[in-house]
Amino acid sequence: MLKEFKAFAMRGNVIDLAVGVIIGAAFGKIINSFIDHVITPLLLKPALEAAQLTKLEDLTMLGTVKYGSFLSAVINFIIVAFVLFLIVKGVNAVKRKEAAKPDVGPPADIQLLTEIRDLLKVK
Repeated sequence: MLKEFKAFAMRGNVIDLAVGVIIGAAFGKIINSFIDHVITPLLLKPALEAAQLTKLEDLTMLGTVKYGSFLSAVINFIIVAFVLFLIVKGVNAVKRKEAAKPDVGPPADIQLLTEIRDLLKVK
């Protein structure tokens, strides 16, 4: 059973998934920092000052409903989705370029050797 578990844990898919989760968590921290330190001060600061708040998460309705936290999560999601869209679009563009490359065939020296071999077969 221990050998089976080791084989399962060391499979490429499991390791790839673990790497993806770790990178995803780090990416989430980057996005949260981007929201908190760039987007909020630049774009939302005037609106927050008008509401006499310092953080988007502090927005409340009727003193108890914290819709600011929801708005912050929505903004985070939109930014993450947009960045992932750009990444996938870039990867797809690279794949299309690779697929569009014509098959040039073997190099000239290999082609010459093939012709010589074929001529020798005929004789």
